[in-house]
Amino acid sequence: MIENISNSGYEALASGLLAAFFAQVIKFIIFTIQSRKINFKIFTTTGGMPSSHSAGVMSLSTTVGLVEGFDSMFFAIALGYALITMYDAAGVRRAAGKTAACLNRMMEDFYKHDVQAIGGKLKELLGHTPFEVIMGAIFGVLFAFAFHQYLLNY
Repeated sequence: MIENISNSGYEALASGLLAAFFAQVIKFIIFTIQSRKINFKIFTTTGGMPSSHSAGVMSLSTTVGLVEGFDSMFFAIALGYALITMYDAAGVRRAAGKTAACLNRMMEDFYKHDVQAIGGKLKELLGHTPFEVIMGAIFGVLFAFAFHQYLLNY
């Protein structure tokens, strides 16, 4: 089974998905240590350290580079996709989160702290800081190299 995955599109897909999953696990561990409480919702939320989006897309594009060559058109497309995703995570979605935080404060003041009267608070943690994105990207690249090496040696 492993022979079918190695050096194929399946390796790239598995690498990206696993890197994103393990980034969420790391995020859960960091949250648990910092807050001293367990919250399994961390596994399904966006935002936080490290960026699982960045880890996933950088792992995918790095694996494409390892399999197809870093000078291939496939790698260029994958890397372009990864850069747009990371820019969005640190830019547009982060700005939307800041806007949501501002609106939540305004609604608390306007509705005298009864935010449930308007349907509840908006989700504020949507995007990432540039540091979270960079750490996710580094994790994704390292994961891709380790996963590729593991498949080659298996």
